[in-house]
Amino acid sequence: MSRIHVVFQELAAKEYRSARRWYRKRSPAAADNFRIAIDEVVLRIAETPEQGVIFRERYRWLRTRRFPYVVFYEVTSETQATIYAVAHGRRRPGYWVRRARR
Repeated sequence: MSRIHVVFQELAAKEYRSARRWYRKRSPAAADNFRIAIDEVVLRIAETPEQGVIFRERYRWLRTRRFPYVVFYEVTSETQATIYAVAHGRRRPGYWVRRARR
């Protein structure tokens, strides 16, 4: 099976950049490792989009390795998935759902 295209919704991209900046302030190596962890999740979505845990019927999520972050996404077509949130694991689940409905 071929990979699907994975895109970040605008606010999800902003969350990702914000988290990466937070890690960079503490350690450039941590920021690089965070980027790698998110890249790994994006690749997992691209290669096997149905592997994510189902959330509210149409969405899915995957946890990052080594970081307390969860990536929420939806397979929006046969060729694309959209990431709606790069959320810290302690954040209220589903806070991002309204942005997905736009």
